[in-house]
Amino acid sequence: MASRVMTSPLRVLVADDERPARSFLTALLRQRAEVTIVGEAADGSSAVRMIEELRPDVAFLDLQMPELDGLEVVRLVKPTAMPLIVFVTAYDEYAVRAFEANAVDYLLKPVESARLAATLQRVQERLEGDSVRNLRRPRAESPVLTAAAAAVGPGYLRRLPVRHHDDIVLLPVERIAAIEADDEAVRVTTAANERFVVNVRLKDLEARLDPARFLRISRSAICNGELIVRVSSLPGGMLQLTLATGLRLTASRIRSRELRDLLLEL
Repeated sequence: MASRVMTSPLRVLVADDERPARSFLTALLRQRAEVTIVGEAADGSSAVRMIEELRPDVAFLDLQMPELDGLEVVRLVKPTAMPLIVFVTAYDEYAVRAFEANAVDYLLKPVESARLAATLQRVQERLEGDSVRNLRRPRAESPVLTAAAAAVGPGYLRRLPVRHHDDIVLLPVERIAAIEADDEAVRVTTAANERFVVNVRLKDLEARLDPARFLRISRSAICNGELIVRVSSLPGGMLQLTLATGLRLTASRIRSRELRDLLLEL
């Protein structure tokens, strides 16, 4: 990526579901001659769409937005459209984790003018540096990011954001039948036999799913235990699980021993 000309205004997008906080931050940004605000998003889904359409240089993302929080926005944006990221939060403990996730900076609410100026300077320096190429890779590849996402999330996932063409589908987790990893891809199969690919590691996704519902059955598969309708023995002490959808999954030998106690105990 070529170095950015200093005289060109920073193209900024702000995403925050709380209008007063969003208005306060945009008002501060408009006081900066080096900034042009290209968009404002009131929720995470809009933020993903606007980032990909408007291609800002930097996005200021609230960490605690409902449905899609700031970290989930980063995970869903196409890598080719990824701007630099500044996280905004009212909670310092979350901000520290977000900063470790390769964000350019974090800001605590209410944002102070001097602190914002320092952040914008850091953004300028990052854009002009040779390291910017490495910072525009998909954030979900970072184990620190997924750990931070787990910390920010309010308990277990209720909906899983997945891509369907150019849209984002908020998939209720109770509709998930199975999640399988194949090489670099993680595929989600629903109870209606829909299939989606998610850009997150299986073990990081497992950490955000309710273990009372979802069972790890092998190194490469998780299934919805409430959909298991048949358990069959296979050679070598392994079990084959048949789901209500007709999908058949094979549990590893170690997991099969655990599943026998869990599923077959009267």
